Amino acid sequence: MNTQPLTIAVSPEIGHVSAEYIMPDNCNCIVTLAHGAGAGMNHSFMLSLANALAASGIATMRFNFPFMEKKKGPADRPPVAHKTIAAAISTTQELFPSLPLFVAGKSFGGRMSSQYLSEHYNTQVKGIIFYGFPLHPAGKPSTERAEHLQKVKQPMLFLQGTKDELATWDLIESVHASLKHATLIKIEGADHAFKAGKKDVMSVLVQETARWIGHRLK
Repeated sequence: MNTQPLTIAVSPEIGHVSAEYIMPDNCNCIVTLAHGAGAGMNHSFMLSLANALAASGIATMRFNFPFMEKKKGPADRPPVAHKTIAAAISTTQELFPSLPLFVAGKSFGGRMSSQYLSEHYNTQVKGIIFYGFPLHPAGKPSTERAEHLQKVKQPMLFLQGTKDELATWDLIESVHASLKHATLIKIEGADHAFKAGKKDVMSVLVQETARWIGHRLK
């Protein structure tokens, strides 16, 4: 297992952000892993997910968005978030050109990743993984945030809890049904933070991720 911190240059105007890759022995792919709007790359969920994926042979590249790097302000607007994701993808490709590349994110990080790829198709990206797609604000069910997904050409994996307050189950099902290359995994009882009582949700997330990636790599 090789873990290395690094910095990613986003742009002269935006500056640099922190990142870290975890490279397990004999890994079969690498996943960029963008954090959510409320916690950075070293939040316990992000660290646990990255380490659990590594144990399954999947390398990850976690990184901060600029607002989290500065530790102030609300989440970055899409233009800044998109540039950060582009820089993370580019850096990962430069460092590990022989590894198949997937793009993933928790909540905000996943949505910003798919927004970016909906406008900037990258043939090297094998798929997108959403760890809780934030379909709408809490208490305001809608599907407008998913409209850009119609333009995404890569296969998509949605890992969603049935009690996710940011994605009413019937609406996320309808979004999934409208997409040609999407897979929806139902995690019974889990909320947006993937908490579901005593259920080991992390194991489910990693098992389903590894299974889906395995199909993409055949």
